[in-house]
Amino acid sequence: MFRISPIGTAMRKARTPTITRRSRSMRRGSFASFERRRRRRMEKLGGLADERGRRAFLGRLSSEIAKRGIVDVLRRGIKDRAAHFTLYYVTPTEGNAEAKELYDENIFSVTRQLCYTAGARLALDLCIFVNGLPLVTMELKNSLTKQSTADAVRQYREDRSPRDLLFSFKRCMVHFAVDDRTVMFSAQLAGKESVFLPFNKGNHGGAGNPPNPAGLMTDYLWQDILTRAKLSRIIEGYAQLVKETGAGTREQMIFPRYHQLDCVERLLADVRAHGIGGRYLVQHSAGSGKSNSIAWLAHGLVGLMRDGRPMVDSVLVVTDRRILDRQIRDAVKQFMQMSNIVAWAKHSSALRQAIADGKRIIVTTIEKFPHIAQAMSASLAGRRFAIIIDEAHAGQTGRNAAQMNRTLAGGGDFAALDDEDKINALMESRRLLPNASYFAFTATPKNKTEELFGTRYEEDDAVMHRPFHVYTMKQAIEEGFILDVLKNYTTVESWYRIVRTVEDDPMFDTRRAQKKLRAFVEGKRNVIAQKAAVMAEHFCASVARRLGGKARAMIVTSSIERCAAYYRAVNDALAAERRSYRALIAFSGEHEGVTCAEMNGFPDTDIPARFKEDPYRILVVADMFQTGFDEPLLTAMYVDKKLAGIAAVQTLSRLNRAYPGKREVCVLDFANNEGDVADAFAKYYRTTLLAGETDPNKLHDLIAVMEGYEVYAGSDVERVVRRFLEGAERPLLDPTLDACAARYMELEVGEQIAFKSAAKNFVRTYQFLAMILSSSNAAWEKMSIFLHLLVPKLPSPPEEDLAEGILETVDLGSYRNAAREAIAILCADEDAVLLPVPTGSAAHPTAPELDPLSEIVAAFNKSFGNIVWTEDDEVRRQIYSLPVQVAQDRAYRNAMKNSDAQNARTESDRVLQDIIYKNIEDYLKLILHMQSTPGFEDRLRDFVFDTTYNGGGVPRVPEQYAPYAEQSREAADREEGFGRRY
Repeated sequence: MFRISPIGTAMRKARTPTITRRSRSMRRGSFASFERRRRRRMEKLGGLADERGRRAFLGRLSSEIAKRGIVDVLRRGIKDRAAHFTLYYVTPTEGNAEAKELYDENIFSVTRQLCYTAGARLALDLCIFVNGLPLVTMELKNSLTKQSTADAVRQYREDRSPRDLLFSFKRCMVHFAVDDRTVMFSAQLAGKESVFLPFNKGNHGGAGNPPNPAGLMTDYLWQDILTRAKLSRIIEGYAQLVKETGAGTREQMIFPRYHQLDCVERLLADVRAHGIGGRYLVQHSAGSGKSNSIAWLAHGLVGLMRDGRPMVDSVLVVTDRRILDRQIRDAVKQFMQMSNIVAWAKHSSALRQAIADGKRIIVTTIEKFPHIAQAMSASLAGRRFAIIIDEAHAGQTGRNAAQMNRTLAGGGDFAALDDEDKINALMESRRLLPNASYFAFTATPKNKTEELFGTRYEEDDAVMHRPFHVYTMKQAIEEGFILDVLKNYTTVESWYRIVRTVEDDPMFDTRRAQKKLRAFVEGKRNVIAQKAAVMAEHFCASVARRLGGKARAMIVTSSIERCAAYYRAVNDALAAERRSYRALIAFSGEHEGVTCAEMNGFPDTDIPARFKEDPYRILVVADMFQTGFDEPLLTAMYVDKKLAGIAAVQTLSRLNRAYPGKREVCVLDFANNEGDVADAFAKYYRTTLLAGETDPNKLHDLIAVMEGYEVYAGSDVERVVRRFLEGAERPLLDPTLDACAARYMELEVGEQIAFKSAAKNFVRTYQFLAMILSSSNAAWEKMSIFLHLLVPKLPSPPEEDLAEGILETVDLGSYRNAAREAIAILCADEDAVLLPVPTGSAAHPTAPELDPLSEIVAAFNKSFGNIVWTEDDEVRRQIYSLPVQVAQDRAYRNAMKNSDAQNARTESDRVLQDIIYKNIEDYLKLILHMQSTPGFEDRLRDFVFDTTYNGGGVPRVPEQYAPYAEQSREAADREEGFGRRY
């Protein structure tokens, strides 16, 4: 059973009262205490000595709560005629005795069995009041009486009407449903539509709570969350009434989920204890409410005080995408209780001004820092910053990050320094700032991110790194905040069979040839048309009617060319299905001189909004909208692109956003296997750890490799770096660099590959290590500058393509695909361990292996066409080639234009017969099928005529059949059968 005594240590226990509309939602007996402590202000109102005056004041209080909400009323008080009333005293800052005395006057009280409506025998299990105002309601259950949290939730939905004053919107901060194992909460009751969310700590990386050796699994609720101190902080900094814009503006009460509150509280406590200069990695899955967590953290950091002054002068929220930039800005601004302290640095000039003006919170993107670094003065040197990095796996270890550090360090006039001081300044700018704390948020930390921001510890004499705080993908799925995108995963197997088109047997490089052949067959129009037909049929049959007919799908392609081909093919396939649905296309750049904006008919920036509108139901993408695109209506994904690692997780996770009625999603994957996908997700399903650290001595090894080729001398490095630091123009830098490049060109091809790969590995590895090493190395900094300027001048060694011309010697004979049974891909239920950042080594060329064309074709067919091909496959190919050929006949076109349908049908049948019997060798198998299958010839004539006839005079032939007509005439004579499963 539940004990009230733990709460009672911090709160007073009160007798059972009644709260009704008549009492205006202030607890009886509390008004007298309120009146005594605010007697002077009460006297300004006059007439409060009698019951009528009290009711007038309570009426004003009730209307303010109804309008602004209980949280805002507690924070800001109310005004009544000539007086302002403070209804709650905030937590005092350090050393403020007067504020502490006022805070101690707050009365937190707990009431059991609260009767909340007059005349009815309905009572709430427990209610927490602050200064007489109801704040938290609770329904308590336990397993000994065979009741659970679900029963408490049902009680709120069915028995606790939002028409009753206590449960009406904004009257209370939160409503808890509690048993001895789990906790649920709702910030807004709406009868049977009330939404309750988990408020649990998590157990073994999943949902629920861990066993508690000291008591109940849920005692953290009263031992920690509902203590006087933390409940005060929730009132003051977490609970928030926000306005949501969109299809009409509506208010929503926000209350933190357990992991959000725990994360922010722990981060603030650590900064408070250890000061500025720490690094923190937060691994929070999609669905964690990361934008709100960042907003609460920014708000809390601004409020940290030590010795009477702020611990943080400015909080910078840094993202790598403008969409996230706006999203987080809106969240931060909604949560701020003071105006004019949040700046959105949309442009570099705005960022420069915001930093110079000392804005308390600045939201921006990292690429703006290089444009302001030179303009910032040394006045920033004494400032202290908190840098919150969203999506920390991207863009935080390169040159932009170094420019950010240099800017915030307040390096002063760089040009006025001598060369040695400039080198030192550059090295310091690469290093993480001692005057800043870094808070890195990501769902998918890379090894660099773990080593840079993770918490370092030792385990079995090995150095490890782990996140400071974790909310796992597993827990987000089990709690229902995201969907499991691997639960309904279908791989579509494809088989290809190629044939030789030349009699001789030339030699080709096997490795290159196999890659070219795979790209060749996958890019054929008829292959893409068949895949698009599968996608369109699946979408129309299994997806389109979901979510009340709002479901959307995405097709992920490997290149702009494939993207455009799929866009055309899937629109044709949808038209063939006689559907009104249309596809949109998204890619960067141009395809055959046309942009996707021109293909869609509107700007790229409108794609997310237009995708929500009919008739657009499918989005075809090439490297766009695969990260950061949150569209809850996405229900299916069709993948025809190799995905690995983080790219696989981020791309497939576009499907995981929750939406009412969205119970599952589906994936049809034409390019990846289940094992590779499972391996990619396993790294981020639970906590991601790092084993080991990057070895800086690898930089010495790379220098030794480069020096062995004598491309440069030490004097070359010194000369180029000196002139670079002096701000020299290219004419003064290029002579030395060009001389080094000339020596590079004198090397053998293998030596060029080894030198250039070592140089690129050095630059990349040093940029990372320079951020975390405690000591600096001027020689490495100079080498980094020199190689950064030299590498672009080193052409990649010309490598002879010994597979050139192979595509002219083969053709696609057959293609078939078959979807396997949908399965649930399971991830290992354990923490994943990453290895340190690889420093690389000098690469060496691989000698080509030459094989005859016949062997290359046989090997390809064994790998990608190892099935039984039948005559039916060839017959189908021949059938689908006929409509295009018949439609091209001039006599048939004239009959269609100038005569009726019957005469046009006669002409269509004649043309069809001529094509087949004039090319009898090509269509021998089709003729045999016609002779052996009764009625088949009539069905064939119907098919050709129905497919091509158009009363307007111009034949209509679906695009999906055009590729079959392109098959060469020789294709029908080949020894092997052709295949397609249509």
